[in-house]
Amino acid sequence: MSNELEERLDAIFQAVRDFAQDRVAELVRHELALGTDAETVINDALIAAMEEVGDEFAAGRLFVPEMLMAANAMKAGLEVLRPSLAGHAIRPVGKLVIGSVYRDMHDIGKNLVAMIMEGAGFEVVDLGINVLPDDFVAAVRAHRPDLVGLSALLTTTLPSMRQTVEALRRAGFNGGILVGGAPVNQAFASAIGATGYAPDAPAAVALARRLMQEGRAAPLG
Repeated sequence: MSNELEERLDAIFQAVRDFAQDRVAELVRHELALGTDAETVINDALIAAMEEVGDEFAAGRLFVPEMLMAANAMKAGLEVLRPSLAGHAIRPVGKLVIGSVYRDMHDIGKNLVAMIMEGAGFEVVDLGINVLPDDFVAAVRAHRPDLVGLSALLTTTLPSMRQTVEALRRAGFNGGILVGGAPVNQAFASAIGATGYAPDAPAAVALARRLMQEGRAAPLG
């Protein structure tokens, strides 16, 4: 990699860190015009920036609003790259179906996880909020993800999370099921048969990567 290219990628990296959505989009558009490979921009600028943001969040130096702003800046770059990725041979780290469980209308945490996962190289299918167990099953059959992410913010929707895990397992999904949200903890995750629990978006990415590496994520058979 030339010094000039490295400097330009560093500028994209810093624009994500500065939460500058328009600047990120402008710089990424410039890289495409110069013929820079999309995968290089994604891995060496966008993903690298979000990994550092995740580390700072875990260390308590950044907070959720700043994570969201950085994720939105990263996504602005991805949106510019998306048309050029059609038919491109970039292999995603894995595929994730994610949604807030039935009767839960909250989506900030779920959206953050989805954006950070996408920034980390996962293909993400976001089902939105208030998703019925049967709709998760249908999405798994349609998209054949490696992982499923379930979000709940209300204690009253925890039974829906349990029912969704049970429905997925009955349907034959043997991949990783990640759960999270304010009322969720590891004990609850274990009790309902989920693969793992993540307290925040960076932890969810770390868990998803570990499951992929360990081969514990698998599409519906």
